[in-house]
Amino acid sequence: MVKVAFGQMKPVLLKPERNYKSAEKLIREASKRGARLIVLPELFDTGYNFDERKEVEEVAGLVPGGATTSFLVRTAREHGIFIVAGTAERDGFGRLYNSAVVVGPHGYVGKYRKIHLFAREKEFFEPGNLGFQVFNLGFARVGVMICFDWFFPESARTLAMKGAEIIAHPANLVMPYAPRAMPIRALENRVYTITADRVGEERGLRFIGRSQINSPSAETLVEGSESGEEVGVADVDLALARDKRLNDYNDIFKDRRPRYYAR
Repeated sequence: MVKVAFGQMKPVLLKPERNYKSAEKLIREASKRGARLIVLPELFDTGYNFDERKEVEEVAGLVPGGATTSFLVRTAREHGIFIVAGTAERDGFGRLYNSAVVVGPHGYVGKYRKIHLFAREKEFFEPGNLGFQVFNLGFARVGVMICFDWFFPESARTLAMKGAEIIAHPANLVMPYAPRAMPIRALENRVYTITADRVGEERGLRFIGRSQINSPSAETLVEGSESGEEVGVADVDLALARDKRLNDYNDIFKDRRPRYYAR
């Protein structure tokens, strides 16, 4: 058994330093409550509803090496916790990505770039080009996807097939469907999912909150409110995520028949 957490927050648009302070409070609380891992929302440091590309360029940073990664590494070391957090990434060639950073007590672990961009994100960001990745944190194998990736069952299935026991899901949800769908993503892959959403309204766009931790049995172990900044913590039994058997006859991976899934 291990404790994991989501940090639900209300980022301030284009104010990274203010958002670092809010995030640090959530990370500190999760650590005090015994969590080994906390997931923060998509673009936790920059806000989401940009008007133009120039705004993104002003707040995006290198991963690793930028201000946000440095903050996360420093905070993870201080509190002895792993963190998955969404950020705006600028690469060395000026391209922008909606990314997630994975760090831990010993430093930078890796990153994921969002593959399925939603709505006006396509005006600012390049589609992710690193594929779906699973990171071995020692106590668990954690896969990462971001927000709208949930709409595509292939995202979670790919992570599960690559060995993920927990799927970390930074999000800025505006549609009401994900809180109903994520327990099913957990069930159909027999993994734990941690959706860390944001709250509040930004330039007329309202975010729904309702961050969740879901079990391989489709149980919602803890769920956030629709409006508050808060930490949700749950105990997860990773043995359940490692066992893909439904009964003596059925194993959800061994029973797959990919030859019949092709178009």
